[in-house]
Amino acid sequence: MKMLTVENITKTYGEKELFQNITFTISDQERAGLIGVNGTGKSTLLKIIAGLEFADSGDMTHSKDYHISYLAQQPDFDESLTVIEQVFSGDTPLLSLLKEYELALYDLEQDSGNEKHQETLYKLQQKMDAMNAWETNSSAQAILTKLGITNMRQKMGELSGGQKKRVALARVLIETPDLLILDEPTNHLDYETVKWLEEYLARYQGALLLVTHDRYFLDAVTNRIFELDKGTLYSYTGNYAAFLEAKAIREEQEQASQAKLHNLYRNELAWIRRGAKARTTKQKARIQRFEQLDSKLDRSQSEKLDMSLAGSRLGKKVFEFKDVSKSYEEKTIFRNFTHIVKKSDRIGVVGSNGSGKSTLLNMIAGRIQPDSGEIDTGQTVKIAYYTQESDDMNLNQRMIDYIKESAEVIHTTDGKVLSASQMLERFLFPSHTHGTLLRKLSGGERRRLYLLKLLMTAPNVLLLDEPTNDLDTQTLTVLEDYLEEFPGVVLTVSHDRYFLDKVVDYLLVFEGNGTISTYYGAYTDYLEEKLQNQAKIEAMPKIKEEKPQQAEKTKKRKLSYNEQREWDEIEDKIAALEEKLEQIASDIEASGSDFEKAHRLTQEQEEVNDELNRLLDRWAELSEIVEEMQSS
Repeated sequence: MKMLTVENITKTYGEKELFQNITFTISDQERAGLIGVNGTGKSTLLKIIAGLEFADSGDMTHSKDYHISYLAQQPDFDESLTVIEQVFSGDTPLLSLLKEYELALYDLEQDSGNEKHQETLYKLQQKMDAMNAWETNSSAQAILTKLGITNMRQKMGELSGGQKKRVALARVLIETPDLLILDEPTNHLDYETVKWLEEYLARYQGALLLVTHDRYFLDAVTNRIFELDKGTLYSYTGNYAAFLEAKAIREEQEQASQAKLHNLYRNELAWIRRGAKARTTKQKARIQRFEQLDSKLDRSQSEKLDMSLAGSRLGKKVFEFKDVSKSYEEKTIFRNFTHIVKKSDRIGVVGSNGSGKSTLLNMIAGRIQPDSGEIDTGQTVKIAYYTQESDDMNLNQRMIDYIKESAEVIHTTDGKVLSASQMLERFLFPSHTHGTLLRKLSGGERRRLYLLKLLMTAPNVLLLDEPTNDLDTQTLTVLEDYLEEFPGVVLTVSHDRYFLDKVVDYLLVFEGNGTISTYYGAYTDYLEEKLQNQAKIEAMPKIKEEKPQQAEKTKKRKLSYNEQREWDEIEDKIAALEEKLEQIASDIEASGSDFEKAHRLTQEQEEVNDELNRLLDRWAELSEIVEEMQSS
């Protein structure tokens, strides 16, 4: 079994220590998710494992033939390469052969009568046979198709950012490495493609390590979670849901330990304040003990962000759209849009890229004017607009000064008054970092700081444009909790299923034809309904065309030899699986507080249940053939 072992890895940037002496292993077929607050070093750790950066100290070991592929959050490309050259740019003989074959195939398509092209392709086909490359080639074509990559001769420099990310994803998937490292793989993917990627990774034979803010994806794909927290790496068995439960237990245990330390600390502090003189060995020992206790105590107000900030009062009137229309050149964004936004509304704005979602938010914020119609805004409305650009930050400014531009103090919902410095601490910026220049912060830390600055203005309407893109899962969880208690209005543009399901009450759907429809319900339900409707539409012509021919075929249909064997054995297999499910259910009940055993049994239960459903579907197919044979 192939395995990657990391021992005592330490990494520091300037004065900031990202992590110290972390040790872990990644085994074959393990699917690990890496989470942590922005700025803790998640992407740096991925780069160290991928060999793109070096640790200050520590070791990483694996077998000589161990292959690692890495998908960066912002991949770099040679703009002059074609898509096919980029996709098959790996250094293995198999990938080189696949690239040669695809290029030769293209040359022959362009000049079908060219004997030289025919001879080249024939030789490459022989090589494909010798290297058993056809299965890999077929898999590569399926990956490219599913990711929507069709024009293989297009230059990389001509692609959009989203298309480039899909090409980069296709490349690492086609390489089929021993360890696949993915940094935000679902960015720029639609729902259908994300679901396909989930299924693909579930079947993947190698190991997986990924960072993602898509918590549904994280929950569906992983069987282990690494949490990077304050320089320490914690490991949890199970998916994201299992991690949340296990972490809660760990924090309870740590809080109990901290309570004991605080009690001991108070006693030592009282002794120090009485004016102890360090003249004796015993007194020196007590002072040293006090200093050790002082260093162990966690003085952070909370390990979670506290965002219970009071907002400005909001009147009954918020926004009313009256026959609003907007176009750019020949493209109609929306036409005659009429809608009333009520107090306490939670609205998700969804649709394909470029459909006009951000345009709607910009119009509400007064940055763009409609071509026709009117947006009637209430007099008490006070907007905070969280954009994708994070405003124009002065990177030479210090954190505390940046926050004070919004307010020196802020009032909370329970009547407390907190200073800008205290709010920074609540947003997981320790007091010793408040003088840090903005240019020294990570991208995610800047986004978190930008969010705090907006909330310090005490708004009653929040416009959020893709808030989940650069925020970590912990910040997102607290933001979601805050939005649940927020007394004002929330309009958010997002593709994040988890975030929208948890936050919004209804959706404004940009249909792409100038209309905006309203959907009341969860975003995931909307996406599932959309896929089902598309499948029905695609199936309709096939039914009409194939029905007579199919009817003719089924009259003559008989069980083949293998199907007959399958039919003879299938009922016994179904019965055996049903008995196994009963036994697993009994074992789960008997597992008691053994969380890991219960989790393992639950996973096995899901796998057995999936296999049972597959066999039942197959039994239904075979039984139809048998009935037709008997009736004829």
